[in-house]
Amino acid sequence: MKTELLSADAPDAARRAVALLAAGELVGIPTETVYGLAADATDGAAVARIFEAKGRPRFNPLICHVPDLAMAATLAEIGPVAAMLAEAFWPGPLTMVLALKEGSPVHPLATAGLATVAIRAPQGIAGRLAAALGRPLAAPSANPSGRVSPTNANQVLRGLGGRLPLILDGGPCEVGVESTIVMPEADRLVLLRAGGVGRAELARATGLPVVDPAGDAAINAPGQLTSHYAPAGRVRLDATEVVPGEYLIAFGPAPLAGQDQAAAIVNLSPSGDLREAAAGLFRALAGFDAPEITAIAVAPIPHAGLGEAINDRLRRAAAPRG
Repeated sequence: MKTELLSADAPDAARRAVALLAAGELVGIPTETVYGLAADATDGAAVARIFEAKGRPRFNPLICHVPDLAMAATLAEIGPVAAMLAEAFWPGPLTMVLALKEGSPVHPLATAGLATVAIRAPQGIAGRLAAALGRPLAAPSANPSGRVSPTNANQVLRGLGGRLPLILDGGPCEVGVESTIVMPEADRLVLLRAGGVGRAELARATGLPVVDPAGDAAINAPGQLTSHYAPAGRVRLDATEVVPGEYLIAFGPAPLAGQDQAAAIVNLSPSGDLREAAAGLFRALAGFDAPEITAIAVAPIPHAGLGEAINDRLRRAAAPRG
């Protein structure tokens, strides 16, 4: 299959993308977080193509993208806390895991057979495509499963070229890390994945405590597999010195000991800005994702704010792979 790269601003881009989605095909789409591999979430064969293209474990559910709360309400039960979160953060980088509505059209393959569904209303063309299609879009990150999530269209083409007919090029992603995932409950928010909306923002918007899930909780949201977002080489976190020949992902103005012996250096933010670091994280991992790169050192990065999401991604990149 030949994969076409088309500007998302082209006059016929949306029409062509919607026609492919309606026919059960995959389309690479830009969002404010990372690029997504989109399919009609109500079409089981189309959703299966996502798993096939990504080589993704089938017990990990997919996020369904909708244009607004009205479509979300046809898929899931929208309680008062979920409505409050949607009002505060949609469209934007927040995904909610909600109870499936009886008769929900979302295919069970997209929910991994769970009684819940992960839903997000994204900014930009992704929401408009879902509106034009009239159905939710299942759209995990547009990369081979477990590899670096793409923040530009060329990365999608490198990873999945030949596995889908069309990629819409919307330029670099603004946020650069994936969406925050929460499970709203009556008296608290369970944070399933850190991302583009911070813990403190969630608490301010709802007045509720934000808690972590139990350590033995089953996978019920995307991004909860331990080894994820991984380049080919071994990743060493919180490095205070560089072993000669290692590749270095740096942060902030202070050099590490032995930094002059690194094979190559990418600094996520020379000024120590976490927003800049988040936007460049996947680009840095992708740049060091090559067979000849066997060892990557990562400088310590603060855990506050977006730092929680950055460190979450890095821990998954460093996790042992079977």
